[in-house]
Amino acid sequence: MARLSDMIETVIKEMLDRNDGLLDTTRSALADRFNCAPSQITYVLSTRFGQDHGYVIESRRGGGGWIRIQRMRMEGPSDYLVHAFFSLGDALSQEQAMVHIQNFVDHGAASPDQAVVMRSAVSDRSLARVNPPWRDALRADILKNLLAGLIRCRSQQPGACPNPAPPEAGRATRGGDPHDL
Repeated sequence: MARLSDMIETVIKEMLDRNDGLLDTTRSALADRFNCAPSQITYVLSTRFGQDHGYVIESRRGGGGWIRIQRMRMEGPSDYLVHAFFSLGDALSQEQAMVHIQNFVDHGAASPDQAVVMRSAVSDRSLARVNPPWRDALRADILKNLLAGLIRCRSQQPGACPNPAPPEAGRATRGGDPHDL
């Protein structure tokens, strides 16, 4: 049998589909439908319908309170990257960063090869020399800068993502100026 949280999520998504991505309701109406406490609805909304999942939630608690859930409209991978850029917080654990990076691949916003580089850049191993209180903040900054680069590449701004020329025949490719590689 499906868990109650899963059932609530499924029904809310079906309601959103029927209403062009917008749902206005109350916690108590949803709680009555599932014979559960309004706090269960709050839990599902906070864990499965946040900005990191592609939704905007507005609410007012108390008597006459309401909730509005709106699915963000993203036209493609570039929109997803912009959304991700603005929704990242000031600090990210390694686990949180890895989830975001996998989402980039799943939404077609980053290639698997790009994801490998991103994972390496934000790993605990790469940031081992940074004191733990600052590590998660630096990780968020690095991931945001990587996203900004991907956004520039996707917008096809001239020179934003030059394709490196293959090394000339007979030319050394190791050592020397890294810009020559």
